Amino acid sequence: MSHMHQPWTEKYRPRQISDVAHQEEVVQTLQHALGSGNLPHLLFYGPPGTGKTTSALAIVRQLFGPELCKTRVLELNASDERGIAVVRDKIKTFAANAVGPAVPGYPCPPFKVIILDEADSMTGDAQNALRRTMETYSRVTRFVFICNYVSRIIEPLASRCAKFRFKPLQGAVINDRTRHICGAEGVELGEGALETLSQVSGGDMRKAITTLQSAVRLRGSPVLPATLLDVSGTVPASAVQGLLAAARTGQFSAIQEAVTGLIADGYPAQEMLLQLQSVLLAESGTSDAAKGKILGQLAEADKNLVDGSDEFLQLLGTASYAQRVLMGRA
Repeated sequence: MSHMHQPWTEKYRPRQISDVAHQEEVVQTLQHALGSGNLPHLLFYGPPGTGKTTSALAIVRQLFGPELCKTRVLELNASDERGIAVVRDKIKTFAANAVGPAVPGYPCPPFKVIILDEADSMTGDAQNALRRTMETYSRVTRFVFICNYVSRIIEPLASRCAKFRFKPLQGAVINDRTRHICGAEGVELGEGALETLSQVSGGDMRKAITTLQSAVRLRGSPVLPATLLDVSGTVPASAVQGLLAAARTGQFSAIQEAVTGLIADGYPAQEMLLQLQSVLLAESGTSDAAKGKILGQLAEADKNLVDGSDEFLQLLGTASYAQRVLMGRA
């Protein structure tokens, strides 16, 4: 792929474990393990875009070098290949293979590494089948599990791993990385663009870099806050306030018109619910009891959207419930 057209998330991905930002405890522990050459089974968990996959790839690159990674490392995305057949075929076959020769200049310990990304999507049967595989081939194979929700990993697997929690990235960390990329790419940031990018990313470095690159491709330099909001799919604050204002009128037709306009404009319902939550929590004129009722409804609607419910109906139902609460009818 041309260097010019390479995604910036790959172009500026840290190559060494020491370059991973804002995960000091994780980096320090992993560097010690790399120095000893004795790597345990690992379980990385935390929000998306915080460096879990990057850390796993950096570890194997430092252990085996770029060439040996092709034969000593098996990387699978468990959200696509998550059934028990994958464990019996691909994983077990790779784990049973003999370890090849070492490469001079790298630690090259006498084991292979299997990286299972999005391991929390694996079925229960597949996770149970891995237990025996991990025990049988532990001398020649190490597993690295990567997930967002550690609670979805069965306890027998989690107990066999050294667990590392990756924290959401703070605004200052994202800002520093953004400035570095802008300097390397010759991109200027307009007034308020840095703060807007930090806000829309929500602690997700990958989202921040992707949004920045999309804004540059769309409108060029300098990057303006409005462009970042457009490419990130963020709902404008005026639209959120408009929906709340419609709810306070006490008229169902007002919220129906507001929700119809939001859906017609293509704003994602889940993003709308998330921003409604932020605005509602910041309000001082609404009682805590009313906030609690509305937030409970927001959570239920979000779950329904994940399950595949209609966006218009969920948003309309949530707004109408909020209207009844705000008007003292619920």
